[in-house]
Amino acid sequence: MAKFLIKNGDEVVSNISGFKGIVTSSSCHLNGCNRYWVSPTIDKDGKLPEGYWFDENELMVIKKAKVKPVAYVEPGGFQSSIK
Repeated sequence: MAKFLIKNGDEVVSNISGFKGIVTSSSCHLNGCNRYWVSPTIDKDGKLPEGYWFDENELMVIKKAKVKPVAYVEPGGFQSSIK
């Protein structure tokens, strides 16, 4: 099991590109590389730029838990159906 050094909801910046945003997803690859999807904030024109995947060692945490992740809920309940 992977140990993630950065948590979903942390605000981060890339130490290579300067890209800044909130971690909204994390992924552990077969080779042990932890990667994070970083979603940026809305730009000055009111548009939401696309996010990107970054390697763990490329990111620096600016603010821990800037956004509190929703608690995990076990799958279940009513199943949806397409008609």
